[in-house]
Amino acid sequence: MTREADGGHTAGGRPRVVLGVSGGIAAYKACELLRRLTESGHDVTVVPTDSALHFVGEATWSALSGNPVSTRVWDGVHEVPHVRIGQHADLVVVAPATADLLARAAHGLADDLLTNTLLTARCPVVFAPAMHTEMWEHPATQENVATLRRRGAVVIEPAVGRLTGVDTGKGRLPDPAEIYEVCRRVIARGPGARDLAGRHVVVSAGGTREPLDPVRYLGNRSSGKQGYALARTAVARGARVTLVAANTALADPAGADVVRVGTAAQLREAVLKAAGDADVVVMAAAVADFRPADYAAAKIKKKDGEEPPPLALVRNPDILAELSADRPRGGQLVVGFAAETDDVLAHGRAKLARKGCDLLVVNEVGEHMAFGREDNEAVVLGADGSQTPVPFGPKEALADTVWDLVAARLPAAAAAEPSGESTGTSAGKSTGRP
Repeated sequence: MTREADGGHTAGGRPRVVLGVSGGIAAYKACELLRRLTESGHDVTVVPTDSALHFVGEATWSALSGNPVSTRVWDGVHEVPHVRIGQHADLVVVAPATADLLARAAHGLADDLLTNTLLTARCPVVFAPAMHTEMWEHPATQENVATLRRRGAVVIEPAVGRLTGVDTGKGRLPDPAEIYEVCRRVIARGPGARDLAGRHVVVSAGGTREPLDPVRYLGNRSSGKQGYALARTAVARGARVTLVAANTALADPAGADVVRVGTAAQLREAVLKAAGDADVVVMAAAVADFRPADYAAAKIKKKDGEEPPPLALVRNPDILAELSADRPRGGQLVVGFAAETDDVLAHGRAKLARKGCDLLVVNEVGEHMAFGREDNEAVVLGADGSQTPVPFGPKEALADTVWDLVAARLPAAAAAEPSGESTGTSAGKSTGRP
């Protein structure tokens, strides 16, 4: 395939992706990521390290990508591959990224083709780490991750799960489908997408359930899809994301620390704990306003000829109002959601004033509206009197609009480094926190 001399997309308009693969057991999962990238129309060049080839051979990478595989600086010297591959890319993604690879990238080493590519890339760079928990938690690794993020790279938080052998913990490579979603969003937003770099955001999602007896509960129709879209887009924009998920059946977004809860009380505890060092809290979950006053330890039986006893309810804590009134750090932004069935804007404005949050996303809901669907329509009301309509479209689009409004209101973070650092990405803001 003919490539343009000045970089960017291929002559056929396909985005160019470099898939770097380092030497970890999770290298085999990169084959699935490669398949998703190629099948969605990306032109992929695979750059495995020598160690990676011990796990997956060169022939596999070539067959799946449809392109020759570049492995060494000395291959095709006349084409200067150690410079050209990075220069012509729209995205570089390294999956898996081992502790060794992260260290070499953070320190600007160039001892193989992949690290040379990272040094010459001027496009967004995504690292998907995979290693044992002890290696991920080691101060050296955390310093390297902080350095890469400070320079503008997206370093995805590893997942929690089964590692090699009998070990379990944080360090598992996120699901390739979720890594692909991060890559897709990063490419779509381009080099200037790092406006949440160095920020910690907390997002709640799903719907709480308040138990009545061991088999019944009071709940709602929320699927969690809008909250998950907010979490995924925040990861792609460089944020460290804590997702508090209530009763969802969705796959964990790559790069988010997921805390699972059931009731409103559990959600409150998890959100308040995570909000302690958060720059932004987005309460997208549908939290039950009420819970049964009494919990029956055994299933409530139906009795012939008798009507059921009245169901007494008590109020749940107002988490959004509590967050807005008692912010644990200066400059923290709080975003709420209001699901309304009538007089949407009037109810939304009243709720915004009552809750005291900075932004309120107001949308109309119903049996076939918003809940469980892939699309949404809303108006984002600001405490400053602003009103931003978001037309009907994918929930991802609404999520990006929310983060646009949030980013414009965040206080300035630590000064960002100039673009063109060793990760090859545009610089982002950072507090230096890993």
